[in-house]
Amino acid sequence: MKKYIIKRILISIPLIIGITFIAFCLINLIPSDPAEVALRVNDITPTDADIHRMRELLGLNRPFLLRYFDWLWKSLHFDFGISYVNTNRKVADEIARTLPVTLKLAGISLVMILSISIPIGVLCAVNKNSSFDRITRIIVFFGTAVPDYWLSLILLSIFALKLNIFPISGADSLLGYILPSFALSMSYISTYIRLIRTNMIETLEEDHIYYAKVRGLSKKSIIFKHALKNSIHSSLNALGMSIVKLVAGTFIIENIFVLPGIGRLCVQAIFGRDYPVIQAYILLMGILFVGCNLLVDIVNCYIDPRLAETEA
Repeated sequence: MKKYIIKRILISIPLIIGITFIAFCLINLIPSDPAEVALRVNDITPTDADIHRMRELLGLNRPFLLRYFDWLWKSLHFDFGISYVNTNRKVADEIARTLPVTLKLAGISLVMILSISIPIGVLCAVNKNSSFDRITRIIVFFGTAVPDYWLSLILLSIFALKLNIFPISGADSLLGYILPSFALSMSYISTYIRLIRTNMIETLEEDHIYYAKVRGLSKKSIIFKHALKNSIHSSLNALGMSIVKLVAGTFIIENIFVLPGIGRLCVQAIFGRDYPVIQAYILLMGILFVGCNLLVDIVNCYIDPRLAETEA
């Protein structure tokens, strides 16, 4: 098992290095000169001399690889440069200000996903083709198909404007996160209910479940200790991807509910051509993607040690 975990960690290192290189290259592949952009976003009509001075200030006149390693070294120390839009603010400070809101939104959404999808998925599998199962599958179908931005507007119209139960916008209280978290998690809840139901039905028909029944084990023990444990692997793999999507996919929800998160910061950076912010956002999301997949692989390895033997 230790060899398997070490192997996964070693594989992750070149992936992270590749992500840093791609994130750095993006600012050099844009059609306009970053120095000119940095001047124009601050309402300065650039001259050739101004552009030349800005290129020196940003270090754009240095060789490409030297700039990359310098940026990489600074990024390792959480220094992502200065914002083009507001030169008095560091990109790291902007991320530190907005990231907690996004993590809170994603965390509440994740709790909703797990607390709703697992019990309902198990109930649907145990009560296969019952009225509850059929109704749930209809709801799951629509839940998967409904776009999160459309659901957000519906939830705002009903629960915020008409019923006045939840606030329209803001992150001042926990209530302000309920509607955006549900809108963000709805498609994931529907997906996991369907995934858990399918895996549970297949597992309940396997021989080891039959032998557990013959041994006289209780129905609760068979469902949760045997069936659910052996059918959760694919859900955990998908969960590793979902965590990243929850964090990276909050920008639409944050803009609709006016939450000051990192997704909204990225959208503002795109419209304002604030390339250092975009660059840092891509880097963080890429590292989060690799880290979550590594964590899921390790958790799966502990749940089922046979995976390590298969990969060995």
